[in-house]
Amino acid sequence: QVHLVESGGGLVQAGGSLRLSCAASGIFNINTMGWYRQASGKQRELVASITREGSDAYADSVKGRFTISRDNAKNMVYLQMNSLKPEDTATYYCRTIYYGMDYWGKGTLVTVSS
Repeated sequence: QVHLVESGGGLVQAGGSLRLSCAASGIFNINTMGWYRQASGKQRELVASITREGSDAYADSVKGRFTISRDNAKNMVYLQMNSLKPEDTATYYCRTIYYGMDYWGKGTLVTVSS
């Protein structure tokens, strides 16, 4: 059974940093992984993605501040978030599509205070 579990969220002051982790179980040779976020009252949006080979892409709003990475041997994906802003406050989710099935974690809350 496939599970994605996010961790690393919390409360941080503006300008601070957090590192989110996503642990995948029940999956081998994960393909593209993505980090999404959903702020209160807003639609869920793609923040960053990374292919199995390590090619990454970012939303314009986080370019230069966030870095996505992965450890294929450990089935882990990370999101390093620097220079955090209050508008980064959201629940962050990891996601992958595996053999045509769409899997999401339950999310980790990031709150950035001004």
